[in-house]
Amino acid sequence: MARQTRVMEGIAQLRGMRIAGSYSLGPQASPPGQSARAFDPYRSPVWYLIAAAPVAAGPQPSTPTHEKLWLWLTRIPYLIFGLLLGASLWYVARRLYGNAGGLIALVLYCFSPTMIQTSSEVCRDSEMGAAWGAFGAIFTAIALAHTLYAPREVVLWNWRRIGLLGISLALALGSQFSLVILLPLTLGLLLYLAPQRRAAAAVIWAVACSLAGFLLAAAYLFRGRIIWDAFRAARLVDFTPAALTMKASYSNAWSFLVHASPLLVLFLPLAVVGYALWRRARYFGNTAPLWMAALCLALGLAAPDFPGMGFLLISLPFIFAAVAGVFADLMETRYGSPLRLAVSALLAAYALWSLVALAQV
Repeated sequence: MARQTRVMEGIAQLRGMRIAGSYSLGPQASPPGQSARAFDPYRSPVWYLIAAAPVAAGPQPSTPTHEKLWLWLTRIPYLIFGLLLGASLWYVARRLYGNAGGLIALVLYCFSPTMIQTSSEVCRDSEMGAAWGAFGAIFTAIALAHTLYAPREVVLWNWRRIGLLGISLALALGSQFSLVILLPLTLGLLLYLAPQRRAAAAVIWAVACSLAGFLLAAAYLFRGRIIWDAFRAARLVDFTPAALTMKASYSNAWSFLVHASPLLVLFLPLAVVGYALWRRARYFGNTAPLWMAALCLALGLAAPDFPGMGFLLISLPFIFAAVAGVFADLMETRYGSPLRLAVSALLAAYALWSLVALAQV
């Protein structure tokens, strides 16, 4: 029922009736007597419009059979996001860690029960748009910073990556307001990785943020009053620091990780220990995803409900990348051959177990 309500909100906006996620009617910001609390405090209309896009042009379902098909069509955008996030993870891991790292990250992702459930919107509302947007924003910022070392006109030459960064930020923030933390994170990465070109890095970041702002404003149909009321209602930082001291929070987070990818029970502790004890593994390519995963896990712990579950999901592709990086480095040591055989056997068994479990659902 909640999914259908979300879709109907998006359809209503696409048909010019109101702004999704609010009680706004026509040109007014809200009905008489309604305050800014009438707006969704966690998400923008982007989240509603994405779900509604595949069915907006068609008729409303008239039978239970048609309704089931109608709801399945609304899941198509999240299936696409899931495929694109997997492709992005493989591409990044392969570029950073070689073929072995790309394969490890891809297998961990593709056979993750949580990723399968979230991409198909089974048992939960999908946060795949937020996950893909956050992952894309971080690694696009890193890629942009490295291109600043090229002796070319920076802003014009990088317009594709700047556009991708802006779209990633818009998708992430539009799906989950608390991902506003990506703004200082991407700026920090650009300034840190290009210390000699910080002015150019700041310009790139400002242009990308402007594009993201434009896209988010478009989701509100550029209605200034509505945007202002939505901003006042938004909970950008909705955390409970006391949750960090509760044992149950850590137990829930660990349960989430185990369910997300049972192989992480073995791979993640080994990767963390290897990173901590082995100096060779502590380079930026491993550090960036590992620390991003740690940050997302900490934010997830501090928000027991929403947006905490969103941050836990967002941490997964960064965890997969960090694990792949450390294990790819270990495979280049003198123990590489037996380790490669062991990892291959574990990944194959994990994939087979996931397929058997999926077939029994």
